[in-house]
Amino acid sequence: MKILMVSIFSNHFFRWTEQLRDSGHEVYWIDVYDSNTHVKKIDFVHQIIGWRNKIKYPGRYWIKQNSPKLYKFINRINQRKLAQIFESKLSEIRPDVVHSFVMYSACVPIYKVMKKYPTIKWIYSAWGNDLFFYQNENQKLQDMKLVLPELDYMFADCVRDFKIAKKHGFQGEFLGAYPGGGGYEFELYEPFLKPYTQRKIILIKGYEHKFGRCNKVLKAIDILKEELSGFNIVVFGANDKVLNFVKKNRLNEWENLIILEKLSHSEVLKLMGESLIYIGDSISDGMPNTLLEAIVMEAFPIQSNPGGATAELISHKENGLLIEYPEDFEEIAKHISYALIHLDKVQEGIAYNNKEVKPKLERNFIKKLVLIQYEKVALELKNNND
Repeated sequence: MKILMVSIFSNHFFRWTEQLRDSGHEVYWIDVYDSNTHVKKIDFVHQIIGWRNKIKYPGRYWIKQNSPKLYKFINRINQRKLAQIFESKLSEIRPDVVHSFVMYSACVPIYKVMKKYPTIKWIYSAWGNDLFFYQNENQKLQDMKLVLPELDYMFADCVRDFKIAKKHGFQGEFLGAYPGGGGYEFELYEPFLKPYTQRKIILIKGYEHKFGRCNKVLKAIDILKEELSGFNIVVFGANDKVLNFVKKNRLNEWENLIILEKLSHSEVLKLMGESLIYIGDSISDGMPNTLLEAIVMEAFPIQSNPGGATAELISHKENGLLIEYPEDFEEIAKHISYALIHLDKVQEGIAYNNKEVKPKLERNFIKKLVLIQYEKVALELKNNND
């Protein structure tokens, strides 16, 4: 089967696509925003890059930095639209199927082109906030309602998003809910796993932005100072809003609080492998990748549950704790306190995840399931053509 993938330049996309290596499928990729970078990790894929600028004129980056208005004006004349290159490549490659990752960057811009080619099947992958949050914005919802009825197949990272898609017009076949980047290679992370008895870290995701609510978690720990004295509290991925909050509330004076800014993926996983409890709080998400990683690294999760996505994996007070109101720091404090009082429950929850949940997140396990779905699409195409 010939697949034309449409996606932003993203590690999640690369990890997903890696699953198709040696699968027998012929894979092409259009980089939506054209980073003009060949990706070695997916070197088996025909990569369509360097398409955006008609003329690569000198001094482009200097103009971008020093005269943004002029840069914007030049781009209006000099840059091709995604729909243009997509239609051109569609005619040239003649794929059996187009696979778009994320609604607003990779489906909406090519919608009118796909309408012209109804015989080409269209797969859509929903990630993160793709549907759940943006269905509340009128223009985005209208775009969604145009695209969804045209899609033939759908992957998602949670079943919740399939239900939202159906509500807004998707009539195709759901191919399943899988981690956005495929599964995890356990053997790579095995050396990072510390025994339960040696774990003294409470790990907090440090995102405070449109969706992330790290500062609510920090408010919660502020009222639990005494209870937390025996642990190291580590915040990773902290941005300026978090740093300012810590300083303003004098949390930086705590001896057991460590604030870390940018970390590599492997550094985060190493931290998770040393942590007893992991806390992630946001007002909108799909199935959070950091939650999956915490389970893989055998930390006990306390995680927000927007739209019920997290509850697809976590049963409250069994294999984790669900934050139902992500803006409510008192609820978060109660969950942290519960975990500290009931460390036997925490240990039981980790043991349950190790037995029942973690094995289903293994890279080859997920890959087999995903490839079965691609084969199903290929078989349906073959049967239709016969």
